[in-house]
Amino acid sequence: MHCPYCRDTDTRVIDSRVADDGTSIRRRRSCSACNKRFTTVELAQLSVVKRSGASEPFDREKAVAGVRKACKGRPVTEDDLACLGQQVEDSLRQSGAAEVPAHEIGLAILGPLRDLDDVAYLRFSSVYKQFASADDFEAEIADLRRHHAAPLEQLLVTPAPSG
Repeated sequence: MHCPYCRDTDTRVIDSRVADDGTSIRRRRSCSACNKRFTTVELAQLSVVKRSGASEPFDREKAVAGVRKACKGRPVTEDDLACLGQQVEDSLRQSGAAEVPAHEIGLAILGPLRDLDDVAYLRFSSVYKQFASADDFEAEIADLRRHHAAPLEQLLVTPAPSG
């Protein structure tokens, strides 16, 4: 590690802490040459294993690009897409695996996209799940309706607090 002040390579770690979200490590360091202190944040590299077996670093923008196509013409903002990308990356990192199969990225996208926009979700899932007929669309729409109805059913079934 190079000192940001004098560029010397002889630095030592004084303290290490895992960040609150558990995805990075914060290290307090000291330079042996100039005695200045500085902090580094280390983030684990997340790799994607493609169908061919090749591995490449996870690229959030690449994941969002496919979703952006599904959202074309829909009331979805760039901020919405950025939040979705962050949710996807967070869920992949929470799995604890350093390498993630490419198909798991699509699965990680489906949940947040379903909550974001129904039409975009159907567009994306029809390609991702390789729908072959109108029956596939009908089944997915029925699942989508059940997903949206579940919170309402929970509200109706939850007993009122006594007291």
